[in-house]
Amino acid sequence: MSYSSQMSWQTRRIHCERCRTASAVSFVWRRLSVKTLKQPGEHHRLMKTVSILPAHCRDHTTSETLIFTTLLLSRWAGWTRPHLRGKRKRSLIFQKRWVMLDAQYLRYFQNEKEVYSKRIIAILFVTEVLNVGEQKFEVVTRNRTFLFRAENNTVREEWVSVLKETIQQRRSSMEMSLMNFSFTSGQRDSGVSLISKQGYLEMNGLRSKVYVVICADRVFLYGNAEEHSQGVGITYIEMNVGTVKSTDKRSFNLTTFYRTFSFLAESAQQRDQWVEALQDCVSRSLSSDVVAQKIWAVEANQRCADCGAPHPDWASVNLCVVLCKCCAGVHRGLGQSVSKVRSLRMDEKVWTDNLIQVFLLGNNRVNLFWAANTPPSEALQPSSDSEKRQRFVSAKYCQGKYRRYHALFGQQEALNKALCSTVQTDDVLETLSLVFCGADVNCYTGDPELPSPVSVAQHYGQILQVEFLTHNHNTDLPGSRAGNHTLLEAALPVSHTGYLFKTASSIRPVTECKAKGDFSRRWCSLNQGNFSYYESEKSSSQSGGMKMSDVLCLLVNPPGKHGYAHSFELYHDSGRVYLFGEDSSDEVKGWIKAIAKALVPSAAEDLVCWPFARVGRLSYTEGQSHHSPLLGWFSLGGSRLLLLLHGADRVENIDLRKIKELSMEQEAGAGAVVLVDGGRSLRLEGDRRPDFQGWLSGLQQGSGRGDGPLDQQQLTDTDVPVIVDRCMSYVTQHGLKSEGIYRRCGVNSKIAALLFFLRHDARQVRLNEGERQVDDVANVLKRFLREVGEGVFNGHQASLPWLHTTTVSEMSERVSQYQALLHSLPRVNRATLGAVINHLYCVQCFADENQMNMHNLAIVFGPTLFQMDGTDNSAGQVVEDLIQNYQDIFNVDAEQFQRQLDMISHVIKAQKEHTEEGSPSLLTICGVYLERKEEGSELLVQISQEVSAEELVCKVLRRRNIPPQQGDYWSCFLVDNNQEIERPLHYQERALTIYFSLGKDCHLVVKKNCFMEAILTYIAGRVDVSQNGLIKFCEEKGQRGKGTFSRRLCVLSGLSLRLYKDVKSSQPERECQIHALKVYCGIKRKLQPPSCWGMTVVCEKAVRDIQQWYLCCESKNELIEWLATFMSLQHDGDLWPAASRLDS
Repeated sequence: MSYSSQMSWQTRRIHCERCRTASAVSFVWRRLSVKTLKQPGEHHRLMKTVSILPAHCRDHTTSETLIFTTLLLSRWAGWTRPHLRGKRKRSLIFQKRWVMLDAQYLRYFQNEKEVYSKRIIAILFVTEVLNVGEQKFEVVTRNRTFLFRAENNTVREEWVSVLKETIQQRRSSMEMSLMNFSFTSGQRDSGVSLISKQGYLEMNGLRSKVYVVICADRVFLYGNAEEHSQGVGITYIEMNVGTVKSTDKRSFNLTTFYRTFSFLAESAQQRDQWVEALQDCVSRSLSSDVVAQKIWAVEANQRCADCGAPHPDWASVNLCVVLCKCCAGVHRGLGQSVSKVRSLRMDEKVWTDNLIQVFLLGNNRVNLFWAANTPPSEALQPSSDSEKRQRFVSAKYCQGKYRRYHALFGQQEALNKALCSTVQTDDVLETLSLVFCGADVNCYTGDPELPSPVSVAQHYGQILQVEFLTHNHNTDLPGSRAGNHTLLEAALPVSHTGYLFKTASSIRPVTECKAKGDFSRRWCSLNQGNFSYYESEKSSSQSGGMKMSDVLCLLVNPPGKHGYAHSFELYHDSGRVYLFGEDSSDEVKGWIKAIAKALVPSAAEDLVCWPFARVGRLSYTEGQSHHSPLLGWFSLGGSRLLLLLHGADRVENIDLRKIKELSMEQEAGAGAVVLVDGGRSLRLEGDRRPDFQGWLSGLQQGSGRGDGPLDQQQLTDTDVPVIVDRCMSYVTQHGLKSEGIYRRCGVNSKIAALLFFLRHDARQVRLNEGERQVDDVANVLKRFLREVGEGVFNGHQASLPWLHTTTVSEMSERVSQYQALLHSLPRVNRATLGAVINHLYCVQCFADENQMNMHNLAIVFGPTLFQMDGTDNSAGQVVEDLIQNYQDIFNVDAEQFQRQLDMISHVIKAQKEHTEEGSPSLLTICGVYLERKEEGSELLVQISQEVSAEELVCKVLRRRNIPPQQGDYWSCFLVDNNQEIERPLHYQERALTIYFSLGKDCHLVVKKNCFMEAILTYIAGRVDVSQNGLIKFCEEKGQRGKGTFSRRLCVLSGLSLRLYKDVKSSQPERECQIHALKVYCGIKRKLQPPSCWGMTVVCEKAVRDIQQWYLCCESKNELIEWLATFMSLQHDGDLWPAASRLDS
């Protein structure tokens, strides 16, 4: 509320501190406006001491002076140095100072022409003002007392009176106003800090450092931090007349109209932080609060939409969210196509009345869409670090991870139609939901006069809809640009400085040892994505440097490789290699961590959060296609390979010891490595890069070494070395009834040769019946276990407790000790020991045929497993105890183990039957699931190469005693592990061929075919088996993420499948022969198909030319018709056996 009053006073000369001019000011009867006074009585009482500045000086008054009642009284006063309270006063020497009082500070200057004070005293910290003797008065703060002397007692009384009234008024206004804050402590009434930065800096002209505080739109200088807390400082600088500029490596200048302040920071990194904070302060001082106050009128807009920070003064005009400065910086990094960031204070021209009205929706209502599904564990806080902020904002707006999905999501035509309808109303929130769930802002409405949603909104007078649509004309929708942005932009702000030792760069990998004399000491700096190095810390010009975006790979050398104990290498895109070193382990680790974070994109942060050996980006192709290589990020260390592929939203972790294949290719000097993991094949391309040979060597070593200990071997999925697993499986299938198995000697030359090949690459060795003798394979297993590094029991010392356990008389106590020792073994050793004892238990179950009971096996495997000479009988006793008490020690489920024994017996019986019939055939044990893949549903079935899918189904149903009912169409399906796509096997397909083609990503399931009855009915009623019509089509091109489905004319007849761009096209756009097609029911969800009735068509034109087409139908019946036509053409109408084995 404002009050006006009139009053007269005498004429005096006062000085304006800004323009340094003196004017005669007459205190005459004049109307004044005072904003913070509540009672007219107070107004009259205080206005007696208000000085009226001349018109040309009024613009210099600060915003705070306008907020709080202006109380200006400037006079010469005598001053003496302050003293601590309670101290005895000695002889005082007064110095003449120009003293000024306003609503917030009591300041004194060297003279009346000075702009910047020698001392400021915050009014809030003044506790009392006292008269002390003739002409003198004290200003008492909480910790200090200042003594002043006026020209006479009258002037002294006037000063004391005005000071007391100012103090009282300041305290009252702080209690009443929500907008008031302390300029010394930088705290709002709500407790939110206005201080953006504070700390010590060296300043030219002063011997000691000053404590600098950037608060709101001012910079305060204090003698030290203690003075800051006491509210007593040197001066403050209004930043609306200031400019900031870096001058040297650590120094910068703050320049105003009247003076230049030169500061020196402790490091270049600190300098950059101070410069940035000061420039923000200048921006705040020049900004306007008009737009902010209008948008903040909605309470929800007073908190950041992403992290909840108070008083956000930025916004994304297309996403309709109000943001704090930190989140706005992350939004800006996403690019204009995702988030158009504007300031509420400085971009006034952008903020039209219509746009402001759109933002009055409020952050809370907009977040009902954007943040509807945010898990509490992932929610952002105002204190969250930049890395978490980057991840959250990217997930929220780039991926749409937390949004509330519209009911029409995935149905493009329905979304567009709903958008055209919604823009006729004032429901902007519904429009936002439609647009960011896929509706096309530029779609055709079907009306030539109103062709776009914008024109429809204009026609219906919905100006807010027009405003929103206009700002989202070219916005990238969530999920549409995850690939390139995520993989190519390293947005993590990382800074680091320090000394390192550097060698001259080279164009070849550094293979030889570099002595300390080859290194030179350099001051290195990593900042804003640039790595620079200087001759010394004081050098202003850099000796060299590189952008982190040009670095291909960071390599961490093993300790001691070079003269300096710890070192790392940077491989540049130009082909040059840079080597850095230092004896301090902590120093080098700090550099490696900083460089790695600056190198990889924020989405790939997990790649560098572990002790990796190298990290960088590589080109790769997936599957059999060698065209259009994509970019991925890889991190390698030991046997682990972490990777973030193009378009992926998470980092994958591959255990190289468990991959199915690792092979090398050489093409015209440019190497490549093919890595097969489960059902996926990755081809990493070297492209003649100097770092690729290191990648190749690291992958080879990490994939398993036959001459290493157990945990460095090639492993199965159950952590058993492939060598051990292959040998035991062969003996299980072909040697369980071989008399004297593991006691008979094989042919030494064959044993040595086979062991050599297995150690070189066990994955590539196939043990086929007829090619290998059982005794040779058995001896390979024994020799490997005897010679493997550290042995199964993890070294001699670790094996001693096992041997001592045999002295325990009570078997139950002995078993308990064995169990404890088993759990103390490393994971791979424990799994290997369990697999070996399981195998030996199975062998002794057939002791009547093979003559190898527990005791005989213990005699053989005791010295083998303990790697001893056989003189110590306790080794054999341990093995015998382990076999005898196998189920208790290894906690084996009795029912499951019995099924294993039954299966082995079944295999041996079947082998015997085939042999007696004179038609020997290779038998294989395969795993099949009943109904679905879940625990307890897997069956191990022994089949030969001739077994069909129909016969496999019969075996599974008989094993589970499931009698087929009339009308049950039991089939065998090839299903992917995500259960998104599946292919029913034709009843005549060879099951073993399909089983051998399986990888980690798919499995076999026996279940009812719910479509078969409808398919048979449809085919029975057709004379001409063919199909054509419009269908939604999308092609697999290697990208991950949302697919683009468009209509195509699909013709399926005769010998081929043909796709035409439209009904008028004469030439097919794509074509594939029927025999080259494999048709799966379903489409991967990540492609966001427009309906749930889809097919995945795999076209295998050649070995290296495999394409995936996605066809989406409108209904279930339409899908059945297409599937029936495909199957009928591929199998000449023979879809189901006339007399099924299931019936018999």
